Amino acid sequence: MIRTAPMAGGGAYNRHSQIQLTGLMPAVDLLRQAVAAVALPDRRQPIVIADYGCSSGGNSLVPVAAAIDGLRDRTDQPITVVHTDLPDNDFSTLFDTVWNDPDSYTSRPGVFPAAIGRSFFHQLLPAGSLTLGWSSWSVAWLSQPPAPVPDHVHVSCSADAQIRAAYARQSARDWADFLTARGAEMRPGARLVVVVPAADDDGSAGYRPMFDAAWAGLRELVRHGVLEQDEAARMGMPHYGRSADELAAPFGGDGLCAGLSIEHLEMFISPDEFFSDYQYSKDARTFGARWAAIFAAGAFPSLATGLDSGPDDPRTAMVFERLEADIAARLASAPEPLRIPVANVVLRRTDS
Repeated sequence: MIRTAPMAGGGAYNRHSQIQLTGLMPAVDLLRQAVAAVALPDRRQPIVIADYGCSSGGNSLVPVAAAIDGLRDRTDQPITVVHTDLPDNDFSTLFDTVWNDPDSYTSRPGVFPAAIGRSFFHQLLPAGSLTLGWSSWSVAWLSQPPAPVPDHVHVSCSADAQIRAAYARQSARDWADFLTARGAEMRPGARLVVVVPAADDDGSAGYRPMFDAAWAGLRELVRHGVLEQDEAARMGMPHYGRSADELAAPFGGDGLCAGLSIEHLEMFISPDEFFSDYQYSKDARTFGARWAAIFAAGAFPSLATGLDSGPDDPRTAMVFERLEADIAARLASAPEPLRIPVANVVLRRTDS
C-alpha cells in the first residue's frame, strides 16, 4: 500500500505548479472579501492566518500577501502566519521561499511566519485561535488510500466500482475530519477559503489524458522489467476529486458542520494555459514536458512509496526519470486541452 507523501521538494513543486497558481487566483478575490468581513480578535491578541498544505510555499505567497494587505487596511495588530504540511515536507525550501522570494509577504511589517509539520486532518492550532484560513489544492490528497487501484493511476479512471466506492468513503471521512479540525481552531466569525480539485461533470477528476499517459507509462515499465506488476498496481494516487454534493454533504439540515457554514461554493473549469501556449507556439514537446513535470512534482513522491523498497529503492531516480519522459512523449504525440475541475469553498465559523 502506498502512502500520501508531500509534494516534491528541492523547489521542484515551486517550479512546476503554474497551473495550480492560475487555478487559485479566482479564490484570492474570495479571500479578499473574507478579509473584509472577518471578525478580528481583541487588539491585545495577534491575528492568526493558517495556510493548510503549503508545500514549498510558492503558491502561498500571493494569497497570504493579499490577506495581510487587506487586514492592514483594518488594523495594525501583529499577524502570525502558520504554514502547515506533512512532517516530511521540504520546510527548508518553504522558509527559503518565505524569507527570500522577492514576492514574499515578509516585507510587510508586523508579520511573523511559522510552520507546523503534521497532517491537517488533525487539529493543529489552539481552539478558537484562527482568524483566517487558506488551503489550495491540498485537501484532495487523502490521509491514506483505502486500497490499491489495480487498473489505473487515478481512481476516477478505474473500472472497479468497489474501489471507487472505497475512495469516495475515505474522501468523505477525510473531508469531515478536516472540517471538524478547522471548526475547533477557528474563532467565531472566522473565515476559511478552500481551493480544491473537484469532480468533473462526468464524475471524473479531469486531467484524463495525463492520467492515461501515466498509467500507460507504468505498464511500459512493467513490460521492460523495470517495475514488477504488483509495484505498478500499488501506484494509484491517494487523491480524490469531490463533487459539489460531496463537499456539501457534512453540513446537516441546519447547514452546519462543526460550527462551520458554507458561505460560498462554486464549481468551475480552470483554463489549461499550457494548451493555450501550445496553440500559439505549436511546440508539442514543450506542452508534453510541462504537463509531465506537473505530474512528477505532485504525484511522484506518493507513487514512489509503492516501490518494493519505498522511496529509498535504488531504482527510484531511474524509474521516475523514465516515467516522466514517457508521459511527456505521450502527451506531446497528440496535444489536447486537459479539463481542470476546481471547487472554491468559503466557510464561516458561527458566532456561538
